Order: sequence, then structure tokens, then C-alpha cells
Amino acid sequence: MDDSLWTALTALPPAVWLRDYFLAYLLVNAAHIAGLGMLLGSIITLDLRLLGLFRQAPLQPLAHVLSRTAASGLALAIFTGIWLFLVNAPEYVNNSAFLSKLLLVSLAIANATFLHSRRHWRLALQEGRANLPVRIHALISLLLWPAALVAGRWIGFL
Repeated sequence: MDDSLWTALTALPPAVWLRDYFLAYLLVNAAHIAGLGMLLGSIITLDLRLLGLFRQAPLQPLAHVLSRTAASGLALAIFTGIWLFLVNAPEYVNNSAFLSKLLLVSLAIANATFLHSRRHWRLALQEGRANLPVRIHALISLLLWPAALVAGRWIGFL
């Protein structure tokens, strides 16, 4: 793959700033981890509720809060992830773990988007219990998001 575009990205001011100021890199990396924590903590809790755990918690208010928290965590993780990517783009685009992470995150986002656009989701919120299609989406989510996290950790080992 031609690395000229990826190399050019590493010369952008945000990438240079992160490379030149260790504290900045540390803080952006910490924000990335915080975003992942918000995302995974929220989505795993919601997925488990949809799969039948925590039944004493009413689904509709829980789903609204956890979905919004997960979306906020995802936005923070994407923003900081792009910023961290800029620091060493040529190496990341040739890293199979990084590419796997992008694929898994894309599939997980598609799964969540598809679920939230379906009538099964609205019906589950109205009834306060997850129907089979919603539970299937929750199970897929419960597999994809942690797999993306593992792929992300794997990046440094390749």
C-alpha cells in the first residue's frame, strides 16, 4: 500500500503535537480509554439486561440512559482514536489487529444501528422485555464489542 497519504497524516499539527508533548499523548490516550469504558460498560450492561439479567430494572429508562452513554463513549473513543491514529498512521494501516478492530467496530455499530431502526426495538421498549430479534442483536453486540477491545489491545503486540 502506498504510504504517502498515511505519512502525510503524521505531519498534521494534531499528530505533531501529540508526538512532541508526552503529557498530551498521555491525556488523549486516557480519554480514549475513558470513552471505551463508557461504551463497553454501558453496552454490556444493556446487552445483559436484554438477555434477561437485571430484570428488576425497568427496560425503557435503562435502555435510554445506557444507549446515550454508550453513544457518548463511542463518540469520544472515535475522536480520540482518530487523533491517536494520526501519530503513526503508516504502521496502523498495515497492522492486521488494527484492521480487525476497525472491522469489528464497524460491525458492532451496524448491529446497533440496525437494531435501533427496527420495530422490534420499539416494541421491546414498550413492553419492557426483549423479544427474540432484540436478544439476538444483544448477543451479537456482546460478542462484537469485547472482540473489538481485544483486537485493539492486540495492536501493540504485532
